[in-house]
Amino acid sequence: MARQPLIAKRAEELLGSSVVATAPVAGGDIATATRLRLSSGQTALMKTLPHAPEGFFESEAAGLAWLSEVDGGLPLPEVLAAASDCLILAWIEPSSKTPVEAAVAFGQQLATTHAAGADGWGLDHDGYIGRLPLPNKTAGSWAEFYAVRRVLPYLKLARDRAAITDGDAAAVEAVVGRFTELIPDEAPARLHGDLWNGNCVWGHDLALHVIDPAAYGGHREVDLAMLHLFGLTHLPRVMAAYDEAYPLADGWEDRLGLHQLFPLLVHACMFGGSYGARAGTIAARYL
Repeated sequence: MARQPLIAKRAEELLGSSVVATAPVAGGDIATATRLRLSSGQTALMKTLPHAPEGFFESEAAGLAWLSEVDGGLPLPEVLAAASDCLILAWIEPSSKTPVEAAVAFGQQLATTHAAGADGWGLDHDGYIGRLPLPNKTAGSWAEFYAVRRVLPYLKLARDRAAITDGDAAAVEAVVGRFTELIPDEAPARLHGDLWNGNCVWGHDLALHVIDPAAYGGHREVDLAMLHLFGLTHLPRVMAAYDEAYPLADGWEDRLGLHQLFPLLVHACMFGGSYGARAGTIAARYL
């Protein structure tokens, strides 16, 4: 590992510890990631983004802290420092091993985090999902919150960016009107909020860790729908352990598509491609 002076200096200002070496970390689509070796012997990950949106890193740090309040919940990186221009986390050493035991434990830990609950739908501050703002102002029901804070804002943005056709957008709008009858009531769960496989790290400690949350209080099927949308090694074992620890309402598998509309529209806004069409196709199944 070499030493990038500007990165090292900023980390030292925030940590009060000398940075011995730095190294770039591949894989981040939004922020630049740098591995730090500290004089204390600890290894850390520093995320930086020039001209980051207001509250970008602070909201991630707050989400990690909120999720970390749950004893026996999801394994998360410790926040070492957060500022307007960067976030420094304890390093998670990745592994190529994906043991079934870790998947089973992860299912139980996810259930524990969800069951810890939230004070209401949303959160006391807005956040981000990717680079996009994530509105978290509360609403009277999950159906209302999911419609006006999750699906409809990104549907509008996808339309504005020509990332969804009029026909597919009409299908999404039509199914929004059926959320109340299609989605059963549950108490708000404590959600990771961006739980796709790219944010799940199989660690050298043989645990499955999660990173990069977009945390808020929501319906727990949102996290589960995102896991199913993008896949995860040993997902059936994860789900079996989850359901045993915190049984799901009947028909949850049939509802996965409803809660996949949100991440599909977010991806349509960010990346274009076929995501808008996939959202329209899924929405049409419920009409």
